[in-house]
Amino acid sequence: MIELREIDESNYEQCFRLKASVEKEDFVDSVMYSLAEAWVFYTDTRPFAIYDGDSMVGFVSMYVGEENHQIINFLIDDAFQKRGLGTKAADACIRFLQKEYGAKRVSVPVEQRNIAAQKFWEKLGFTFSDCVEDGYVFMRLTV
Repeated sequence: MIELREIDESNYEQCFRLKASVEKEDFVDSVMYSLAEAWVFYTDTRPFAIYDGDSMVGFVSMYVGEENHQIINFLIDDAFQKRGLGTKAADACIRFLQKEYGAKRVSVPVEQRNIAAQKFWEKLGFTFSDCVEDGYVFMRLTV
């Protein structure tokens, strides 16, 4: 079962060891960078480790400010790819934003060259918006 868990002294080092090939393509920020960003923007950012049972399988950082709910950094470790965990984790993120922040719309900034990610989010019901910033197109889902 997929679960989002807070990052603390017991699991932050394991988060640093997560590896996703999308990092090499500059399609997603490293976990270390994302955690630093979450620390700086702590009032509006929520980072989580993604677990499947007792195994840490990924990482996500979500923006929760200004009723502009976003999944801003999302990765599944290469060792756990192609198992459907990304879909389950994305669903857990959407449910979290709905339950905890009353999200009515969720956005995902996707690097314009990352066609695989665009197709992934499209399968989940996200559609392209007209908003493009710094090489990222924003995909949106009304919930």
